[in-house]
Amino acid sequence: MFTALLPHQPVPELPDIVVYIEAIEKRILDQQLEQVRIASPFLLRTANPPLASVHGKNAVSLRRLGKRICIGLDGGLWLVFHLMIAGRLHWKKRGAKVSPPRGLAAFDFSSGTLLWTEAGSRKRASLHLVAGEDGLNALDPGGLEVLETDLARFAQVLTSSNHTLKRALTDPRLFSGIGNAYSDEILFEAKLSPLALTQKLKPEEIERLFQAVQHNLLEWTNRLRRESADNFPEKVTAFREGMAVHGRYKRPCPRCGAKVQRIRYASNETNYCPTCQTGGKLLADRSLSRLLREDWPRTPEELEMLTRDPNGTTAGRT
Repeated sequence: MFTALLPHQPVPELPDIVVYIEAIEKRILDQQLEQVRIASPFLLRTANPPLASVHGKNAVSLRRLGKRICIGLDGGLWLVFHLMIAGRLHWKKRGAKVSPPRGLAAFDFSSGTLLWTEAGSRKRASLHLVAGEDGLNALDPGGLEVLETDLARFAQVLTSSNHTLKRALTDPRLFSGIGNAYSDEILFEAKLSPLALTQKLKPEEIERLFQAVQHNLLEWTNRLRRESADNFPEKVTAFREGMAVHGRYKRPCPRCGAKVQRIRYASNETNYCPTCQTGGKLLADRSLSRLLREDWPRTPEELEMLTRDPNGTTAGRT
């Protein structure tokens, strides 16, 4: 019998980053950054300007750059955080201890300490210190800000190359701030297959997708705001109660009741409803389809029969 693997934890996306920024802004804006304590030498990816140049500077602004958090300081300096998969931020009392291996860095402000941690052994989070707008622009992948655009521009970017919808939505060079989790939710709402090709979409499908993008990102941003209220967001995760399909493999679709299915690839997975999104067709999971080859089931019903086989053998299609 094939058993489900634990779901992969994707990078915090636009709603999570927006709520992080709003919480940080409340606590550090106009406050002095007294010092930065780096516990993991791999974290800082730049050498010029030197990190010591931020000591004593006041925080004057915050902004989002794709999935990055940018803290603006006096003199045009910017600290740019990329949390990657397992990086998380915490607000602690001033001078809080930063303990490796989970602890990456501590930013001591006059109002408290912003602590940066990362779970797991594969350290991917990054910190850049850059000067001015040019420095920020060099880190910008250039994706379209989907909450600040119109349908025509969205359609132009979406169809600029012929990719699957899943790949296009999560490409930071095309769209800013959308990742694995919210792309699943967006495609479910739009009733579109994650493997549909962008240049094959009908105009009404593109419009439906655009509306789903805007609705989902705004809805989840507002929901996360309500959940955190005045507290610092400590439960940043891509698997949230209330999501329709993401992280809900084999659980019932909230729209039709069919079992949510998935495509696994590399360290990611895509969740979808075969009834609502793919016309009842089961999309081939790369890892299993390589193993089963011609015995790969075509429908959810065939997959159910396969996974229920008590002998652990694979039954051919009928």
